[in-house]
Amino acid sequence: MLNDYKIINPDSIVIEESVKIGKNVTILGNCYILGNSIIEDNVTIYPFTYIDNSYIGENTKVMSSFLEECKIGKNNNIGPYARLRPNTTTCDNVKIGNFVEIKNSFIGSNTKASHLAYIGDAEIQENVNIGCGVIFANYNGKVKNKTFVGRNSFIGSNSNLIAPLSISEDTYICAGTTLTTNTDKDDFVIGRVRPTIKKEKANKYLKKDN
Repeated sequence: MLNDYKIINPDSIVIEESVKIGKNVTILGNCYILGNSIIEDNVTIYPFTYIDNSYIGENTKVMSSFLEECKIGKNNNIGPYARLRPNTTTCDNVKIGNFVEIKNSFIGSNTKASHLAYIGDAEIQENVNIGCGVIFANYNGKVKNKTFVGRNSFIGSNSNLIAPLSISEDTYICAGTTLTTNTDKDDFVIGRVRPTIKKEKANKYLKKDN
């Protein structure tokens, strides 16, 4: 125990002198905590985590993730294998799951992005669900554009949100939708192309064993 925090396998950990660490913090092996990072009370940092110039709020768990110039609220669950790039802010009770990348975005309280999503240049209010494979398409090849998502909205899996875009509160976006226009409160949005099925034609394309 050092200053009321616990380090597991200290020979594998780098903590710069400028870092501030609160009470009852646990840091497991193979972690880097650098710059002016602040780790508040009751935080657990799991192996293979990189934190640089970031603030981690109380009771948060960071699992095998990369955080750079971020501000993380209380009671967050980050990772495993999340990447939070500069100017990312999360409020309290947020879940950022495996293989989620966020940059230059604000994430409201009780919002979840549990897996395999990209969130760039976005403002997301509280209690939003972001499904698997959701892409915030923020770059058109020339400029970055912003997406706003209102509270209590549901973004279904494999949706593409083409910025600039404003999604009003209580919007439901079905899985597989590509959205290019703004929504109003309580809108139900579905943008799928109906499949064409040709019976008994698969053999023409399937590779067969010799």
